[in-house]
Amino acid sequence: MTQAEFTSDDVLALFSGADGDFHFARWGRPIAPIVFGVEDQTLSVVKGAFEAVAAVAGHHLAETDPEFGSNCMMFFFREWSELLAVPDLDRLVPDLAPLVARLEAGDASQYRVFRFDETGAIKAAFVFLRMQGALAEMPAETLALAQVAQIMLLWSERAFAERSPLAIAGETVILRPEIAGVLKAAYDPVLPPVSRDATTALRLAARLGVAI
Repeated sequence: MTQAEFTSDDVLALFSGADGDFHFARWGRPIAPIVFGVEDQTLSVVKGAFEAVAAVAGHHLAETDPEFGSNCMMFFFREWSELLAVPDLDRLVPDLAPLVARLEAGDASQYRVFRFDETGAIKAAFVFLRMQGALAEMPAETLALAQVAQIMLLWSERAFAERSPLAIAGETVILRPEIAGVLKAAYDPVLPPVSRDATTALRLAARLGVAI
């Protein structure tokens, strides 16, 4: 699908859950990321992905967050049980032990947790990546770019279930043009940082110049 083929219904689907409820939210503060469980070479790749996606969205990165220190934490590990040994993680992620048990039982490979401020805008995100199977075989650049793209907005759980947010341009992995367009439109200061009104999808679509 090209950006020209993208419609307002496609935009609506990116932020609508299985129950049909629309929920849009973007970050309400600069993102201060930190990455655990990778070597220095991979760390620079993840940092580059944050810089690239933030530049597309027109959002800001920061060294620290006044409330959390780091408000976007990305964990790479082999087994879900390793998370239970991370100091104070259970204070940041409520009900961590039951969550880990569910993820183990479901043989999950990844999971994201968001926290929101008093307005409903994103104020923190936690990304958990179990490096087994397909994830372990994925190039670091591809994995990092896809994961950063998925924490920039409160996408629907179905948004990328069947299709990655990425595309191939020659030998380079990039954001799909329509997804890059949605990111840029979503961070337009004219739009509210939070909305449960489906007409927000029309406003996003208008900024993309797609069919309504």
